[in-house]
Amino acid sequence: MKKYLLLFLLLLSRTLYSQADCATALSVCGNSDITYSPSGIGATNENLGGCLISGEHNSIWYKITIATGGTLTFNLVPSDPDADYDWAVYGPNATCGNLGAPIRCNAATVIGVGASTGLNMTSTITSAAGGSLTPYCRYLDVLPGQTYYLYIDNWVDVFNPITAPFSLTWGGTATLASPFTNPNIQTQPFTPPGAPAANPADPREIIICQNPTVFDFSTLSAGILNGNANFQISYHTTQNNALSEANPILTPQTVSTTTTYYYSIHYQDPADPNNPINSCRQVGAFKFKQGTITGNNITLYSCNNNNAGTATFNLTTAAVFGDPTAVKQYYHTMSDLNAGINPITNADTFVSAEGVVYVKITSQYGCVAIAQITLKFYPQVVVSEATLRSCFIESNPSTALFNLTTAPVTTQTGTKTYFPSLTDAQNNTNPILNFANYISSNGAIFIKVTNANGCYAIAKVNLIVIPPVYSDVLKDKTICMEDKTTLDAGPGFASYEWSTGATTQTISNVGVGTYWVKLKTGTCITRQTVTIYPSEQPVISSVDIANNTVTINATGGQGPYQYSTDGINWQESNVFSNMLRGDNHIFLKDAYDCEPITITIVVPNLVNVITPNGDGINDVIDYSALGNKQNLVFDIFDRYGNKVFQADKLRGYKWNGTMEGKKVPTGTYWYSVTWNENDKKNTPIKYSGWVMVKNRD
Repeated sequence: MKKYLLLFLLLLSRTLYSQADCATALSVCGNSDITYSPSGIGATNENLGGCLISGEHNSIWYKITIATGGTLTFNLVPSDPDADYDWAVYGPNATCGNLGAPIRCNAATVIGVGASTGLNMTSTITSAAGGSLTPYCRYLDVLPGQTYYLYIDNWVDVFNPITAPFSLTWGGTATLASPFTNPNIQTQPFTPPGAPAANPADPREIIICQNPTVFDFSTLSAGILNGNANFQISYHTTQNNALSEANPILTPQTVSTTTTYYYSIHYQDPADPNNPINSCRQVGAFKFKQGTITGNNITLYSCNNNNAGTATFNLTTAAVFGDPTAVKQYYHTMSDLNAGINPITNADTFVSAEGVVYVKITSQYGCVAIAQITLKFYPQVVVSEATLRSCFIESNPSTALFNLTTAPVTTQTGTKTYFPSLTDAQNNTNPILNFANYISSNGAIFIKVTNANGCYAIAKVNLIVIPPVYSDVLKDKTICMEDKTTLDAGPGFASYEWSTGATTQTISNVGVGTYWVKLKTGTCITRQTVTIYPSEQPVISSVDIANNTVTINATGGQGPYQYSTDGINWQESNVFSNMLRGDNHIFLKDAYDCEPITITIVVPNLVNVITPNGDGINDVIDYSALGNKQNLVFDIFDRYGNKVFQADKLRGYKWNGTMEGKKVPTGTYWYSVTWNENDKKNTPIKYSGWVMVKNRD
């Protein structure tokens, strides 16, 4: 009964609100959901017919075009359960001037049945009059290309003052025509403006750098349409206006962050201005959000390595702004920043002394802030030059073994790396790995000390090899093999250690041999070797005997030599005269006066005349008595030096004055007898003389 009360109030509402008429019906875009809040009526109070007998109240008209046939249902759900929505469907292919009676109509009362209404697959009725308790009607069977009008009206009176918006969802097997689902028309996805809000249910947000600000909405159009041809877009301050394209925003205007704005996209068929999908719209909401940004002033530290006076700063690591998508530009001065000139191009490897640089921060939304970066050095790594001394290595006295870790280059904590050259230390190449056992000659190495901040300093370490200190007194000696002597290492050493076990400066009663002594100077010990050599014994190299004169030829040992025939009486001359025939002893010693060497020689009997006449007297020269000597040779020469005979072993070391079986002429002949004595040295003996041969034949 409420729909018949206070009719004058509803008639008055027509003059207060202007919404869609049938002629300006909103085209339904495919099977997408619809949300709307009708308020008032259009310019014409349509002749509705059917179950709708009281005219329009708060209405909206939709035009539906069928793409694929089948069944069609819809479910209309008000946001408030006390709202009372009526509706009607006209068609197929009706015109606004000749709608005819609705083919589906429902004016069911909300009370007792609920606010939701529409078409479903279970209802069998096609119309429900006012006061009916049946809010759903039977579905529609539709064909491709058919058009229908859907009228929706929210009944309002003093008993039912609810003007809540509704949402409508489509069902059934049919599909509705839409340019937004036709890939031949919409070739690219539309791109909604702004970014999603923290709450996904809230409108998307467009960042503005000032609030309020004057905004040109047309700057959003190209981004939203994303290259889709034949689509148009408008902007509105209400959803209803966006759905009906009423009151579009045409010029830049002041916007704020408290208002929700809407954009409306529709297709415009360039070949058919009456195409029913032309007025089909997609609507989106967005808001403006203040994006003013503030930069953080930061102090950035880096290493003044090796006290160079500059450091390498990575300006990009300064946390001047939290959004990693922001663009940062760095400048030497504020005036450069304001003028946009001379930017720092090597911001990640900026070499500078301590000072200040400036950062222009531009957010992804174009908002700008300025920050200051103060450049500071980390505390300096303090090092000093050091010297290491180490004792020589005995096998290579020009080198020593150094423990580089003991070099006092710093009192600060840090990691030490050792290098053979300054260049290596600077370039961090060729590190010394055996730094605790480093063998080197005199020179220098370099220690790179790096602290926890990664800063370093390089210290030079001089390496000094302490050379061996030898005794100038201790010298090799030569003594007689049978003698003993004293070795003296000399004064001035901290300690002595002899190979004999003695720890005194001198050792006595030592004989021929090699000895060593460890001489300590400071912390170093020098091992010095000394040799006591046996004197070289002289050798009687040969003996020449001429008649009873004996000449001794000696070699080796240390001259001058002394000679003796009895080992008691000595002479410096090597010639002995008037030697007795037979065995004689010869003694020889050198300047060392060691035990003399001795040999025994034979002075043969002297024969000066032979008369080889067969009388048995002086017929031959006979040296067969020397036959036991080694290498005995007996040769006869004439006065011209021609050998006339050799008395060898086969001839019994005898000569009877013949040559080749014939007697030699009477005359003087020379002979030579050589042999080696049967002693250790096989001393060679040469005996020479002359003989008169008298042949009477």
